[in-house]
Amino acid sequence: MNGIKARITTVVGWLKESKPDVVVLQEIKSTNDTFPKMEIEDLGYNIVTHGQKSFNGVAILSLFPIEQVKIGLNGNTQDLQSRWIEAEINTIRICGLYLPNGNPCPGTKFDYKIEWMDRFYERAAELIGSEQATVILGDYNVIPQAEDAADPELWVNDALYHHKTRSRFQRIINLGFTDALRALHPTEKAFTFWDYQRGSWQKNNGIRIDHVLLSPQAADQLKSCQIDSYLRGEERPSDHVPICIELSPNDQFGAS
Repeated sequence: MNGIKARITTVVGWLKESKPDVVVLQEIKSTNDTFPKMEIEDLGYNIVTHGQKSFNGVAILSLFPIEQVKIGLNGNTQDLQSRWIEAEINTIRICGLYLPNGNPCPGTKFDYKIEWMDRFYERAAELIGSEQATVILGDYNVIPQAEDAADPELWVNDALYHHKTRSRFQRIINLGFTDALRALHPTEKAFTFWDYQRGSWQKNNGIRIDHVLLSPQAADQLKSCQIDSYLRGEERPSDHVPICIELSPNDQFGAS
């Protein structure tokens, strides 16, 4: 997202065009009080936010009632960064996350990333154990495999592609989650992020770091998964683009 207030015109335009039932936003860089709710509520969306001034922040938008909201991950009372939000919508548990970037690597930021992922694993295990249909989506800041980067060699020393990062992501998958995109497009070169530098968009030098993970109960309902990459070419774009899924009968989710 890279700042909701700077991208509100793009967000509203996409909402009007795509009409998703549920949307998860990350890196809103806004407090709960300053989030531009009016423009989104005018389109019929309910909104819950876990904001932070000028940094991080996550939100859920829904055309349906939002219930049982939970913010933050357990296990570290010193962590005040706004990176996790979840709620129940139409019996489905929706979890939005903005996983730490972790660079420079090695360093304290990378250590925080790994610690955060370990706490994420614990919550993911609880969610699998609940046997409730669950969708966990957002900016994972993880390049899972070589095919998820146009040029994997550029990322060898990066926290997004570090073996500790990828192994922890895989450990979460191994709990029983399904990577929605790879379930339907197992070998496609598909990206969700293009850096602002070095003509990355023009050269299609992208990476896939925004993911949708589905519990078995949600995976059984998966109908489609697409990336709205065209938005990266719009005026004043975010460096991320939405990844969207459709669950039967007609629940549509998007992350941006």
